[in-house]
Amino acid sequence: MGVTLQQEEGNVWALRIAGVLRKSEFDAAINAGADQWEPAARIKVLAIADSFEGWEGTEEWGDLSFFLKHGDRIEKIAIVADRKWETDLRMFAADGFRRAPVKFFPSTQIASARAWLGE
Repeated sequence: MGVTLQQEEGNVWALRIAGVLRKSEFDAAINAGADQWEPAARIKVLAIADSFEGWEGTEEWGDLSFFLKHGDRIEKIAIVADRKWETDLRMFAADGFRRAPVKFFPSTQIASARAWLGE
């Protein structure tokens, strides 16, 4: 599994996930990325789940500390993945529970996801 969070153009941050997502790796990546955000910055997240295989079931995913600390700083979330993961990834992104809109795009529509983030 691999997970990274890296700044792209402007305030767009690419979250790349592959394989089985482990909580410890996810937390390390998102916290390291958030430490680089400017204090007043509003962030747009491009989440790309390439070769995604789901979540490690033995770990505690109910920790909301990152969401509570940084959730209001996230302006938009575009998720790019295989269509079979749409419902699960929307739930993981807290779609409907955050102010930021969350939109799903099939794996072939990464350019559309980037365009939507730029709107």
